[in-house]
Amino acid sequence: MKTGNKTNIINRELSWLEFNQRVLNEALDDAIPLLDRLMFLSITASNLDEFIMVRVGGLKLMIDRDIRKKDPAGLTPRQQSAAITNRLREMIRDQYECYLDNLLPLLNKHHVAHICPADLSPDQGVYLEAIFENEIYPVITPMVVDTEKDPPLLQNMCIYIAVRLSPKDGESKQDLAIIPVSRNLKRFISLPGQEGYSYMLLEEAICCMTKQLFPGAGVLEAVPFRITRNADLAAREDLTPDFLSEMESVLSQRKISDCVRLEINDGASKTIVRMLQKLCKVTSDDTYYIPGPLDLSAFSALANIESLQNLRYPTWDPQPSPDVDMSNSIFDEISREDIMLCHPFDSYEPVLKLIEEAADDPDVLAIKQTLYRTNANSRVMAALNRATDNGKQVTAIVELKARFDEENNIRRAKELEAAGAQIIYGIKGLKTHSKVCIVVRKERDGIARYVHFGTGNYNEKTARLYTDISLLTRDPDLGKDASTFFNTVSGYSEPQPFLKLVSAPVGLREKLLSLISEETERCRQGQKGLIMAKMNSLVDPELIRALYKASAAGVKIMLNVRGICCLRAGVKGLSSNISVVSIVDRYLEHSRIFYFHHGGTEQVFISSADWMPRNLDRRIELMVPADDRRCRKILKHILDVCLNDTVKGYRLMPDGTYKRLAPSGKKKAASVRSQQVLHHEACERAASIQKVNQNIFELHRPRKSS
Repeated sequence: MKTGNKTNIINRELSWLEFNQRVLNEALDDAIPLLDRLMFLSITASNLDEFIMVRVGGLKLMIDRDIRKKDPAGLTPRQQSAAITNRLREMIRDQYECYLDNLLPLLNKHHVAHICPADLSPDQGVYLEAIFENEIYPVITPMVVDTEKDPPLLQNMCIYIAVRLSPKDGESKQDLAIIPVSRNLKRFISLPGQEGYSYMLLEEAICCMTKQLFPGAGVLEAVPFRITRNADLAAREDLTPDFLSEMESVLSQRKISDCVRLEINDGASKTIVRMLQKLCKVTSDDTYYIPGPLDLSAFSALANIESLQNLRYPTWDPQPSPDVDMSNSIFDEISREDIMLCHPFDSYEPVLKLIEEAADDPDVLAIKQTLYRTNANSRVMAALNRATDNGKQVTAIVELKARFDEENNIRRAKELEAAGAQIIYGIKGLKTHSKVCIVVRKERDGIARYVHFGTGNYNEKTARLYTDISLLTRDPDLGKDASTFFNTVSGYSEPQPFLKLVSAPVGLREKLLSLISEETERCRQGQKGLIMAKMNSLVDPELIRALYKASAAGVKIMLNVRGICCLRAGVKGLSSNISVVSIVDRYLEHSRIFYFHHGGTEQVFISSADWMPRNLDRRIELMVPADDRRCRKILKHILDVCLNDTVKGYRLMPDGTYKRLAPSGKKKAASVRSQQVLHHEACERAASIQKVNQNIFELHRPRKSS
């Protein structure tokens, strides 16, 4: 897959970093409300933390094992690591320039003041001393460490204060002390001020009070630092009879895994840096000097302070779908017609109503559901617990390997099991990433199956923050397929062919290749060939090769890829007919929609799967056809709007860079901001139904006597 010496696959890690740059661009955009810009900055920091824990951590393991195999882009692990490190340093520099030179002055201008110790007023100084004495001092525990023997176990991603103490009498050795900055204390200390909101960071308060923590010792310097541990550790599923215990063991191993990054304030002396490098067993390559506050992800808390919401976007409330009368039984509504919802523009309430109504309906016999990431105080979890209390047969496939949600999912699994639900941890060697819930109900004409298929998790919180698709259906074939899916995953039957569903790891790649090949062949025969697809990531080399071949045959291919895209678009002789747009806006783009013209008999699907080897080969995923003409029309419209975003869209260029599609001149009036368009349309639909209802007179009738 090379033209000359140039590979036609972009490295996935570098492509992901460019996605994070697009998020950072939102923080730099002065057309966006100030605290939303701060939120975007915090998201980039959180993204980088996870990237370094997992992707950089994984590369370091490969380098330590002397693995030299090249990735599809032609880079060895060592070459990838070097390129990533250079890009990371650039991005971290840009993050702090954004914060220090751009956002911080604007925050001060709007009376959101970060008070440094040197700028404390007398009243604020007295207040801070009281806070330290009464709230901070009783919690923190300084510890003098010996880097030679039994160093303390430092927690991953926690902020610490490194304190260098002057030598004791008659000694030349300087002592190093570590102060953990407790996560149980608020990072932002609110200070009294004349106007607005004034704060100091917790670590700053501790640093300026270190002399009180080490009475009689000379404090030479005190600087914040943080370490990142390798989180790319996998369970040995083939060697354990108890998978839950094995996952608990993996979580314990993460706490003591190798350090892959040391972050330290850039004012630290070389002496204390060397002490910390020795303590953490890291080199200069893994040391990052930070010119501002550590852990910018924590600034999301500042962005969410209630009194400051005038500095954020106006709220876009999810709208009630005109296709669902929430005053009726959800079972009647689904029986009437398939329901297609586009979240968060359409409310998530119909999905919750299905599960909650099923929990209490005496005619419901069973609920079967996959759980990948749920939120705290989850209504879904509460409904499933209530369903078991009401005698329903509840089966939950809880994915214990959902990255960084393992601990929550272990707790959820134990909770459901204690309530009486049947818990399944999935299939060995695979992650269950599909999103499906089936409700089995006894009705007059027999057993009916009501099914929800989605592209997002059963999580009420992210349903308001991510764009996702839901399909609610009573289609008998899809219902039968859903039952087959659960029976296969639970191990109660041999894998059976589906009537309509397509699944990974067996069948999905082949189906996608077949659909692409059909468009290619039709185009070669002089027919129209068109593929439109929306996904989070496009990485799989085999699918990329198929798309290149389709492009060469004349198939028009329009892709909306949020994050990683390893395909090169618009390259003459290779991908001239392929365009790729990435959208970064106030909601995280998360839905997967695939469209194939198919000779005019359009085939449209929603899916839990991205086009990545991990989704196609190592995960249990589902691709669901939209057979209902109205549902296909909705999905195609979403694709059209997203592919034509000229405000928040970025075009992937042939050289692998991204270009903002911001319109100018006369085109500005006709600009399209896809998320705003979809929200506006949802509001218009909801308003039209409300208007119709206002014109209908509903009588109050007397109760019928028994």
